[in-house]
Amino acid sequence: MRWLHLVTAVAVAAGTVLCPPEQSQLQRLADELLKAGAPGVIVRVDDGHGRPVEIAEQADWTKRDHRLDADDGFRMGSNTKTMMSTLVLQLVAADRLALTDPVEKWLPGQVPDGGAITLKMLLQHTSGLFDYTNDERLLPSVLGRDPHRWTSEELLAIGVSNPPKFPPGTKWEYSNTNYAAIGAVLERVTGRTLADLVRDRIARPLGLSHTYFADDATWFGPHVHGYEPDAAHMPQEVPPEFRDLAGPRRDGHVDVSGSSPSWGGAAGAIVSNAEDWSRFYHALMGGKLLPPKQLAQMRDTVPVFPDQPDGPGYGLGIDTLKTPCGTVWHHDGGLPGYLSANFTDAAGDRTASVLMSTEFFSEFDAEPQLTAAYKALADAAVCTMFNVSLS
Repeated sequence: MRWLHLVTAVAVAAGTVLCPPEQSQLQRLADELLKAGAPGVIVRVDDGHGRPVEIAEQADWTKRDHRLDADDGFRMGSNTKTMMSTLVLQLVAADRLALTDPVEKWLPGQVPDGGAITLKMLLQHTSGLFDYTNDERLLPSVLGRDPHRWTSEELLAIGVSNPPKFPPGTKWEYSNTNYAAIGAVLERVTGRTLADLVRDRIARPLGLSHTYFADDATWFGPHVHGYEPDAAHMPQEVPPEFRDLAGPRRDGHVDVSGSSPSWGGAAGAIVSNAEDWSRFYHALMGGKLLPPKQLAQMRDTVPVFPDQPDGPGYGLGIDTLKTPCGTVWHHDGGLPGYLSANFTDAAGDRTASVLMSTEFFSEFDAEPQLTAAYKALADAAVCTMFNVSLS
């Protein structure tokens, strides 16, 4: 499995600087995404000048559950990692942690070879730890059939019970176990829960009223209903063991919004919305959450692909890539029913979000028409953010 994963395949198409794309282009692409099979989509683009563009569209069959609004809450999946990294770097700035600290210092005996794995390796996915979401013991929770409230330590223990993928610090490979360990370190150092830390250090100071860390299925306020195909309509690429999700049946789909994201933990349990995430990026990149030194540390990247040194790079909880429309900082996230991609420029003045209410197709390389429509909309959102038209 690749749940909560970073998707670096959002490749922006070649563009030419013309007049800014009209909102109608984004609207057309959002409509095409629905025609390709998406239950719903929210798009928000802020170019830093004037009123942001907001679009919320949904398939007719979903309206019996909820009328979609651009302000609705959304399960952000691996975008959570950017907030977790921010919390760590705040503690680094306060001299309570150091990026060079070995994980053994804070979690003695919990991580094999923990003396050789630093906090920076965890944040940057160079530790070599096996990804706990690929362990079959998580499957009942992923499918919404086990409401167990997972702790950071439990998720970490599952991850490290599997052999490591490579020696610490020798390569880059995305692993959610890194952030399970980060969650455990944050709780150990501060003596507080991740929910408290997100609320008191990020959400409240920035006035993010729709943002919180979820440790069970409870939603606070209006929210997007996420859907996946039911067993009879699941794409053939999806293995049999993933076909029976829990939740009410709707028009060939399962409403998975009642499933708990607890299994995502520090790697993926944040709930937010498009406007809150824009404000978070604006504050983060604008230096309101981190001092200059720590922001520079966050943006110190390693290549995602070793043979592409000028390609996508991963920093500490955030990645960057160059597009014909401009250089973006970015993360995405996915849990069943929820796929999101969020973008910003280096200053945080320009932001874009594309939130879609289905996700399985991206995990199993299924539904090529839906994949193409999603990428086209993400491309257009990024270029609109930079006031560039796609050719």
